Amino acid sequence: MSLMKIFDTAGSGMAAESLRLNTVASNLANADSVSSSPDSAYKAKELLFAPTQESDGPFASQESQVNNGVRTLGVSESQQPVESHYEPGNPMADANGYVYGTNVNPIDELVNMISASRSYQNNVEVMNTTKQLMIKTIDLGN
Repeated sequence: MSLMKIFDTAGSGMAAESLRLNTVASNLANADSVSSSPDSAYKAKELLFAPTQESDGPFASQESQVNNGVRTLGVSESQQPVESHYEPGNPMADANGYVYGTNVNPIDELVNMISASRSYQNNVEVMNTTKQLMIKTIDLGN
């Protein structure tokens, strides 16, 4: 793997983790929202990632494909049920007096945030180490 592909791989990881952090922030920002129906209640967003594959050339076999990054497949909504609370005085309450909260679990989101920030940090370290190796290689030539 060339050193430039390392930058591409780490860069795609950083972009994915940045998107993951934004999704976690959105989920946490909506964790306390309420709605008048379970269908319109905020549902936690979850990102779907997949490795990108690059072949060694147009005649490369399946075995010679290498993973060189990550791509976002899309965003899905959590299938966990939303919470309902009996609050007849709430202006958002339905005809039966219930309001519907989100299915966001703040603890899970905080764990996701820590995991995403550490993964982002690891990709930064990979880029910095690669940069230092390139500089040392250039210095050897002098």
